[in-house]
Amino acid sequence: MLIVMDHRATPEEIERVVDVIGAMGYGAKPMPGRQRTAIGLVGNDGRIDSARLEGLPGVREVIKVSKPYKQVSREWREEDTLIEFGNGVKLGGPEVVVMAGPCAVEGRDQILDIAAQVREMGATVLRGGAFKPRTSPYSFQGLGAKGLEHLAEARERTGLAIVTEAVDAESAEQVAEHADMIQIGARNMQNYRLLRCAGRAGKPVLLKRGMSATITELLLAAEYLLSEGNAAVALCERGVRSFDQSTRNLLDLTAVPLVKSLTHLPVLADPSHGTGVRAKVTPMARAAVAAGADGLIVEVHPNPPEALSDGAQSLYPAQFGELVGQCGSIAAAIGRSLAALPVGEPAADGPQAATRPPETPA
Repeated sequence: MLIVMDHRATPEEIERVVDVIGAMGYGAKPMPGRQRTAIGLVGNDGRIDSARLEGLPGVREVIKVSKPYKQVSREWREEDTLIEFGNGVKLGGPEVVVMAGPCAVEGRDQILDIAAQVREMGATVLRGGAFKPRTSPYSFQGLGAKGLEHLAEARERTGLAIVTEAVDAESAEQVAEHADMIQIGARNMQNYRLLRCAGRAGKPVLLKRGMSATITELLLAAEYLLSEGNAAVALCERGVRSFDQSTRNLLDLTAVPLVKSLTHLPVLADPSHGTGVRAKVTPMARAAVAAGADGLIVEVHPNPPEALSDGAQSLYPAQFGELVGQCGSIAAAIGRSLAALPVGEPAADGPQAATRPPETPA
């Protein structure tokens, strides 16, 4: 339920509504807007007598939120949520944010090298897994805490924000300490204990859609994060499981405009996991921008054939440069642009960050 206050409502009238909601046994979340304040009522069990609230001084309207997810819905908040990283880049506004980097952090030199290259080509956020949940227990599981340290050094050298995955409550705390954004992967989309931990971690969260999850299930998973007080949440379409084995997954681009119509949260697309095929990543990235995605998260590796994970879907740096150029043109055609690091951000330095000709794709 949403209580919309009159634009002339006094602070005392707003506080009285909050107190009455508390006395009724529910939680109240005041949300000041440009013109008026709205107060969200949480914990609604469907038995609330709205007349008790409608009659309070300063109340303009009481709106019943019909979706099973409350704080995530556009009924709750009409304005788009904007997430600002420490480097000044904003996700959820008119600019499309490009996140790029390897599937996994394999070593210090590797992550510093690729961070410098993707920054030079237009990325503003560095992705890379320190903790890797793998289907096989014998596959590379990531460098853990050491990988987080390498990512933090890459941020210091390049000015890129960092997004990396947490796989359990313990790693969520470690990721929150080192990264700018906590990623919840597809396999953990409905790991509710992890969602609650990430919601309390004090950092923005990137929530990926589960490989068999419906849109409603994705939004309800996001509701767990917001219910813990974290409003800085972004959603990611990364492909759903299909009967066709021609690609790794089926990238559901219909989900981008659909989810944006249902929620105020930013929506990204992951064409790397969505296709699993290097040659298909750039075309689907273009399509995602055209569909209205607020960002892209793309796997880029200095030498994909030697990658310890997801080499078949990782772009060579030169291919990533082409992707950025083409997506920039698509964004411009629909009245948007690609996000760029603010002037004055530190440039990459040191031998690992030296600019050099891009590799030739195999």
